[in-house]
Amino acid sequence: MKIYQSRSDVPEKEKWRNEDIFPTIKDWEEDYRYIEEGTERLKKYDGEIHDGTELYQYLSEREEISSRFNLVYVYGMLQLDLDTRDSLAQSLQDRAKQLGVKMSAASSFFMPFLLSLEEVTLREYIKQEPRLNYFEKDLFESLRYKVHILTKEKEEILSHLGEALSAPSNTFNMMNNADIKFGEVTNEEGMKVELTRGMYSKLIEDEDRNKRKDAYKAYYQPYLQLKNSIASTLSANIKTNVTIGRLRNYPSALEKGLFGDRVPTEVYENLISTTKEHIEPLHRYTTLRKEKLGLDELHQYDLNAPLVDGVNMEISYDEAFETIFKALAPLGEEYVQTLKTFKDSRYIDVRETPGKRSGAYNLGVYDVHPFVLLNQHDDLDSMFTMIHEFGHAMHSWYSSKNQPRISAGYSIFVAEVASTVNEVLLIHYLLKKETDEKVRKNLLNHFIDQFRGTFFTQVMFAEFEKLTHEMAEKGKPLNVESFNQTYESLFREYNGDEIIFDDEVKYGWSRIPHFYKPFYVYKYATGFASAIHIAENLLKGGLDTLKAYLDFLKSGSSDYPLELLKKTGVDLTTPVPIENALKRFNQLVTEFSTL
Repeated sequence: MKIYQSRSDVPEKEKWRNEDIFPTIKDWEEDYRYIEEGTERLKKYDGEIHDGTELYQYLSEREEISSRFNLVYVYGMLQLDLDTRDSLAQSLQDRAKQLGVKMSAASSFFMPFLLSLEEVTLREYIKQEPRLNYFEKDLFESLRYKVHILTKEKEEILSHLGEALSAPSNTFNMMNNADIKFGEVTNEEGMKVELTRGMYSKLIEDEDRNKRKDAYKAYYQPYLQLKNSIASTLSANIKTNVTIGRLRNYPSALEKGLFGDRVPTEVYENLISTTKEHIEPLHRYTTLRKEKLGLDELHQYDLNAPLVDGVNMEISYDEAFETIFKALAPLGEEYVQTLKTFKDSRYIDVRETPGKRSGAYNLGVYDVHPFVLLNQHDDLDSMFTMIHEFGHAMHSWYSSKNQPRISAGYSIFVAEVASTVNEVLLIHYLLKKETDEKVRKNLLNHFIDQFRGTFFTQVMFAEFEKLTHEMAEKGKPLNVESFNQTYESLFREYNGDEIIFDDEVKYGWSRIPHFYKPFYVYKYATGFASAIHIAENLLKGGLDTLKAYLDFLKSGSSDYPLELLKKTGVDLTTPVPIENALKRFNQLVTEFSTL
């Protein structure tokens, strides 16, 4: 794997093109000024909407301003993610955020106004102005929030506080991506070098236990050093979420988090309870892992070690792409051919470089194209990350091509389905074509570990969020000690008693960015369970299943997430999809143990 010391060293074909949004900073500035002026125009509608025509004029103008603001904001964000130390990108992002606060303040009058209307009046407005049919679904969706909207004055105050309320999340992101320096590890040449996240992802899977342990200690070092600061940011984020929930008259922070997707709390609670009822195969796998590694003691840094010796799957970026195309063949020719254009058109930023945001994501930009960020390391994990993000990217592409702007964006709840279906298709393809017994065992082990990370770990995180928000709601302290106690207790419950608990284990909460997006992580688990069902049906080759799935990808937010999934045959209001996924995990563990 080649290490790139600067962005200029990376081949152009492996860097995305921000110019596809704005060719120059001058173009960005022009749109910025347009939005500033448009924000002032929006204010003038306050108290001046008296009929259907005036309502349509306001909504259409707001949509145009919002869509251009999205481009302004995304441009700065994408620039900053390529190098979080870039002062110009930081400035663009800060200015965009400030502009967003102004836009929010200028529009803060509208929701209280809308909810002051009687339903019969709103229907009369739509009858007067047929062009309002475009906004009708969203208008009546807004009426669901009637009991959660504050007075005009309070809404305006909250809108002005937007930047301040996001400070805990922003502070953690800057610490995590720009300021944190990991401890040192010994490289292959025997020299001490500073650990990077990319190096960690490889070293924690190294066959050499000492390398795993050293990487583990070095990785957690800054989080332990900053434990009080990070506990403060996480506590503030949770308390802010709880406070906003109370202000808006939600029964709990959890119900606030689920309200937008119209997901009943039973779905969340059922996910946790059903998983815990079927946790035994995970404990069995942990015991099996200890036995296979021949260890007297199993530590957290042993949980990702390969259980099959001598398999080192080096996979170049180009080779991974070719494999992905073959694996996704069950999704049809159009799907595969469209994805091929993403590479040639430079929609993907491939390599890890200093200062670049960690991890990977897809960002679909309406009227432009998807942007995929990777930190590629030319191995099996990187190939799975690629196909995962390409699932998101194709979901964005299909929705944007088949939905109007107002319904093109899809809910995070369904987003993880598209990405995980791709991963399941990839593991199936690799297992089917592989003849080397060692490699097959390694792939099977990889799928089990993927299942553990994407499903079980996310359910554990979801329960951590639930418990810590409940603590805040009851006025209990949120600090290093309470976070440690809660996290360690859950880790033991989910992973079993075979693991020796090093001090670092209980600090696992301190390194999770998703905890700053409350009640987000459970969607990985529900998405994974849904994807298992859909992918297995796709592999049976039914045209009806393929059509239903592609229609799902094209649906955007045209219906509520649970309803969209039901059209693919997945009903998460019952325990069945979760139970089926857990049965599949049990089969994988049993099969692997017999090998």
